Amino acid sequence: MAAPNVHTGGAVANTGLAMKNLGADVRLMGKVGNDAFGGMVREILQKYNAGDNLIIEEGEITSYSVVVAPPGVDRIFLHCPGANDTFDGSEIPDSALDDAALFHFGYPTIMKQMYENKGVKLISLLSRMKSHDIATSLDMAAIDPDSDAGAADWEEILAGALPFVDFFVPSFEELCFMLDRSKYESLLDKAGSGDMTKVLSIEDDIEPLAQRCLDMGAGSVLLKCGAMGLYFRASANMAGTGSRLSLIEEQWNGFCRFEKSYKIDKVLSGTGAGDASIAAFLTSILNGALPGEALENAAAAGALCCMSYDAVSGVPGLSEIRKKIETGWEKAW
Repeated sequence: MAAPNVHTGGAVANTGLAMKNLGADVRLMGKVGNDAFGGMVREILQKYNAGDNLIIEEGEITSYSVVVAPPGVDRIFLHCPGANDTFDGSEIPDSALDDAALFHFGYPTIMKQMYENKGVKLISLLSRMKSHDIATSLDMAAIDPDSDAGAADWEEILAGALPFVDFFVPSFEELCFMLDRSKYESLLDKAGSGDMTKVLSIEDDIEPLAQRCLDMGAGSVLLKCGAMGLYFRASANMAGTGSRLSLIEEQWNGFCRFEKSYKIDKVLSGTGAGDASIAAFLTSILNGALPGEALENAAAAGALCCMSYDAVSGVPGLSEIRKKIETGWEKAW
């Protein structure tokens, strides 16, 4: 049995630090308590020169998760939301937005203020970013069906939020649970003890779910589909994404593709693989990449992350990823 390891996690640390590894200029913001876990988070982020913008709240408990990740087996999560449940978006100062081109927000599904009252705080946060001419991306996390989040009306929440989202980047399982619970249950039954993503049909399952998000107002959708790969579909018109983002709109408008995963020698853990994929996708966009290249980079980063136990150390610079792809890295299927 391997020794336990302590790492930061979640969208702020996983995606943010992976983006730093990939070469992006990012500012990490998250709410922590002035407790032992908060101190550990600050210490780890400072190693990456990324801990200066944390929001430290006296009397709060820093959110933490226990992740059990046996080699070759899907992860088991034990989670305490802590300060994440009191974050409502007002903690982010306008001064932090002055030079931002992209705002990435993760995991409102495990942040109470973000899904209560029909998601009004989430909608307010995203619309605020758009009012500052900042492009937005939104990621999700799995929902416990027996939790308050599991009882929330996610179709209504997303209907209000997605018109302010340029890049919606959930996993298929997360999104299917939120928008089509009966299909989600059916696919679980079909997969049995296996991975749901291995029984998905692109035409019957993945494409309709992505299109539904575009119909609700999202600028584009990137669905993480586990070992299968990534599915991307953009709306016919991505104008208004944000003038600070060097997006060649005519190349993105209506773009659609399923990007297969890359072959790797050994899977140590899937922890953070989705976050690594999103980090590479967003970094590619910030660098002005076209959608096909951004998708390749996303699939590659997710695969490389699976060869490490943590969510960051396996992700190299973007140039190294491109070199590996361009020298003939094989697809997994």
